[in-house]
Amino acid sequence: MGIAFASIWGLNMIRNNLLATAGVVALGLTAAPAFAAGTAANSNIVNTATVNYQVGSTPQTQITASNTLVVDRKVSMTVTEPGNAATSVSPGQTGAVTNFLVANTSNATLDFGLSAVDAANGTTLHGGTDNFNVSSFKIHVDTAQGGVFNGTYDPGIDVETAFVDELAADTSRAVFIVATIPAGRANGDDAVITLTTQAREGGTAAAQGAVVAQTTGANTAGMDTVFADTAGVTDAARDGQFSARDDYSVSAATLSVTKVSRVISDPINSTNPKMIPGAVVEYCIQVANAAGGADANTVVVSDAVPAQTTYDSTYGIFVGGNVNGTTGFCEAGTAGGSFASNTVTGTIASVPANSTRTLYFRVAIN
Repeated sequence: MGIAFASIWGLNMIRNNLLATAGVVALGLTAAPAFAAGTAANSNIVNTATVNYQVGSTPQTQITASNTLVVDRKVSMTVTEPGNAATSVSPGQTGAVTNFLVANTSNATLDFGLSAVDAANGTTLHGGTDNFNVSSFKIHVDTAQGGVFNGTYDPGIDVETAFVDELAADTSRAVFIVATIPAGRANGDDAVITLTTQAREGGTAAAQGAVVAQTTGANTAGMDTVFADTAGVTDAARDGQFSARDDYSVSAATLSVTKVSRVISDPINSTNPKMIPGAVVEYCIQVANAAGGADANTVVVSDAVPAQTTYDSTYGIFVGGNVNGTTGFCEAGTAGGSFASNTVTGTIASVPANSTRTLYFRVAIN
């Protein structure tokens, strides 16, 4: 009986020591660095304690005790806007693309539903203030080419869809909003778009899963679900969603045109020529682009020659020149343009913002 009592007492001491040691180990684990997503959801963590003992000097059969933990699912995600800048667009532009990056920071593979809306007028972003809505927009998701996601919008390849399918833990996917900008928008106009993601069940390729539900009540023996997402621009923390914004900022060319003329010569006067029949007159068309906007490209200028005059084909047409700061008339430029149906036409390749380019030609008064 003394030996049996001593053995039981010894076993209790061993068990207490094991429990104390387990507590120290647990404390040590809390200080260890964690991965972004952590241990995969629904994993089993098995821990086995082993006891070896003797009765007298004789070893006895080893005894063990095991415990199994089921790792719960932590659901979180982020949406960011690469570049953190407005997308510059032109009035009337189609296929205007703004980029987002959806990251799965959960510890499980999930689908992510996608929805986009025009922000309310007055919403501010990147120094702009929303004052118009895009004509239309569609959501596209980066599609692998040769097994690689390039993060760049490829028309006809990146599929239009309402969800990111089977996004693994600790991975991300580029999402594109492709919109049409209404014609007639002015320089500096701004349209803000809000993209919201919704955590959905993964597991079935090419099909959007059901909305993920958070486990309520006490911890269960199975895999529970915990929302760990932070608040986005329009959603709250721990709601299984995340939202972010980007904007389209209109960069327009603001053009104005001025037409002046001057007498070059007449048949009578050698100096101070007058507008008499036979006089040669130069028409100077000046196209100005205001500061702060976009360059104007392929600017086509047409001018019908008055019936009382005859186009001077010997002199020709000059395009892309400047305005002389002293005389206010055209100078320089490159010979080009065309004359047909009594109309002068020329194309100025570019009129940069805050600059003026010209087209000029000469006629004779009949």
